Amino acid sequence: MGQPAATAVEARGNPFPAGSLIYVRLESAVSTKSSHLKQAVTARVVRDVPAPSGDGRVLVPVGATVRGTIDKLIPSSSPTDRAKVRLKFNQLELPDQKAIKFVGHVADFENARESVLADGTIQGLLASELPVSLIEGALDKIKKTSPDMGDQAQKTLGKGDTAIEFAAGTDFTLSLDQPLDLQQTFAPAASDQLTPAAGEAITRLLEGAPQRAEGKDGKPGDPLNLVIVGTQEQIRQAFEKAGWAEAEKLTGKSLFETVRAVMGNKGYGSAPVSQLYLFGRAEDLAFQKMLNTFARRHHLRIWKSPVQASDGRDVWLSAATHDAGWDVRPGVVSHAIDPEIDKERDKVAADLIATGLVASARPVTRPNPLSEGLTATGATWKTDGRLFALELK
Repeated sequence: MGQPAATAVEARGNPFPAGSLIYVRLESAVSTKSSHLKQAVTARVVRDVPAPSGDGRVLVPVGATVRGTIDKLIPSSSPTDRAKVRLKFNQLELPDQKAIKFVGHVADFENARESVLADGTIQGLLASELPVSLIEGALDKIKKTSPDMGDQAQKTLGKGDTAIEFAAGTDFTLSLDQPLDLQQTFAPAASDQLTPAAGEAITRLLEGAPQRAEGKDGKPGDPLNLVIVGTQEQIRQAFEKAGWAEAEKLTGKSLFETVRAVMGNKGYGSAPVSQLYLFGRAEDLAFQKMLNTFARRHHLRIWKSPVQASDGRDVWLSAATHDAGWDVRPGVVSHAIDPEIDKERDKVAADLIATGLVASARPVTRPNPLSEGLTATGATWKTDGRLFALELK
C-alpha cells in the first residue's frame, strides 16, 4: 500500500456495529477454475474506518489485513449452471495487535458482472446471459458455409466464459455480521489539514470555477467533485499505483476492442471515454477502473485549471462518476451512472489516499454548491455539493 505504520492509541469502548462496511482489496487470486476449497484468502483494507468519536481517529486503518478461506467453490459444469464461490473472512489483523476474530460476509465485488447473494455467495452468469451468446448461433451457420470466415469471426470476438475469476488487486466490501468492540484507534492515512498554499489556491479557484463540465454542444455534463493539487506526473503516478488505467484515445483499434468487451461482457480497462469540456477544451487526463464487464466502471476526467498555488503547484478539477449499468430507452443507449455521485468522489479519494502518495485530503465546500441535476441523457443525480480536495506528495 505504501502507507507508514499506523500509530495506535488506547481508547476504551469503540463500538464497531454489525452492518458496518470494510473496504478491502484481494491480495490472493480467487478462481472457480484454479482455486480449491478451503484455500487461504488474504485481503488488505484500503479505506480508513472512522472512529465514532468524530475526532479524526480511525478504528480500522488502511493497510490492516483480513484473512479467511474459500468455503464454497462450485465451477460451472454446463451452460445452464452458474459458477458459485463464497469467501469466509474471520480474522482481522490491526497494526501491533493480536489477531481479532470477527464474523462477516462479502457484500459486494466492485464492478463485477457477478451478483452477491445475501449469505455472501458470489454467483456467476449463465452462458445465455453473455451478449456474445446471441450471435454464436449465427457464427455456427457461417462456419458451415465458410469455415475460414467463421473461424476468423470466432477468433475475433472470442468465446464466452462464465467462470468466476478475481485477480489480486480486485476491490470488494465486507459487512460485519456481529459487532466488535475495538480497544484502540489509529491516525488516519492522510492528514485532513491542507497546506496554506494549497488551501488558498483551492478557495480562489472555486470562487469562480464552473460547477459542471459540458458536452461539445455546450449542454451540461458531469458535476465537478474533486480538486487536486500537484503535477501531472504526480497524478499519473498516484492513479497507476491505485490500480486505475489511463483511458486510451478513440481510434479504430480502441473502438473495436470496446465492441469486443461489450459482446463478451468483459472488462477493457483502458477503454476510451467520451470527451467533456472545461476551460474551453477537452479533458487533459482520464482514468478508469474496471473489472470484468464493460457495463460497470469507475471513471473520471481531469482538467488543469488556470490557477496555481503560491508555491507554483498546479491545481486541477475533476468530474468522477460511476457507470453502474446500461441506460436503454427510446433514443438513448448509454451507460447509466449511479445517481449517488458522492460515493464515486469518496471512492476516488480513498483509492488515492491508500497509495501513500496523498499528503492531505479533506472535503471542501464551494460557493453556491449543487444538490441535484440531470445527466446529458436525462438521468438524475444528487450530491451534498462538496468536492474532495487532495494534495499530492
